[in-house]
Order: sequence, then structure tokens, then C-alpha cells
Amino acid sequence: MAVAVVLACLLAVTGGIGVFLRWRASRPYPIPRFDVVDPRRLGADPDALGRTATLLQFSRETCHRCPAVHRTLSEMARETDDVVHLDIDVTDRPDIARRFQIAQTPTTLVLDGRGVVRTRFGGAPRRDVVHLEILRLRADSASV
Repeated sequence: MAVAVVLACLLAVTGGIGVFLRWRASRPYPIPRFDVVDPRRLGADPDALGRTATLLQFSRETCHRCPAVHRTLSEMARETDDVVHLDIDVTDRPDIARRFQIAQTPTTLVLDGRGVVRTRFGGAPRRDVVHLEILRLRADSASV
């Protein structure tokens, strides 16, 4: 009986930690330092940044969630002309993974129109949360 109680407690704690980590992974968090992304260093066109926002996704060939995130972010960028989606595969670019401290894929950076990193998502971001970040950047650029 005691073994069953201990196993049930361990299962509950493990499940709680898993739920917390998944919840935390889909949350945006602001970047504390001032970091500007130069698209040429990523192998993209110098004019590749969006006027309002750029959704910079870091993925890997073996990532099972990356294709779904790619579809979502690409669709969001196609819906408007001031947002661009760039997808960088870090499999062949470990220098970029080190530069942006990519510990998991997918990781998405939300850049403003100047290429400044404003928000970072570790894991698969929810569409509504990314949309709110884009709206926040639009409001910031309108007030400037």
C-alpha cells in the first residue's frame, strides 16, 4: 500500500512539473538586453525584415514541432504586409545557435522593424500570443 502511495505521489509531481514546463515554454518573455539582428548574418536579404515585425524561427531537421510552428508563423506573416517570417535551420549553422543561445527548437524571436529582439518564445508559441506581440509592436511603432 505504501509503495502505491509513493508511486502515485511521484506520478502527480512529475505530471505537475511537465504541465508547468509546457505552460512556461509557450509564454513570451522580453529580452533584457538590446540585441539587433542583421539579416545578412543569417544568410537572408538585407531588406528581409518586416516593417512592423519579423518572426524569426529557429528550427532543426529533427524537430517534430517545428513544421507546425512554421506553418502558423508563415500564415500569420502572409495575412499582412508588415510582418515577415524567417526560418533558420540551426542544424547547419551552430554559430547562429550559439549567438542566440538556442537551447531548444523551435525557438522564435519577435523582432521590431529595426531588427531589435523584443520577445522570445521557447517552444511552440500560441498563435494568439504571437498576434498580441505583433499588435504591441504596431502600437509602439505608431506612437513613435
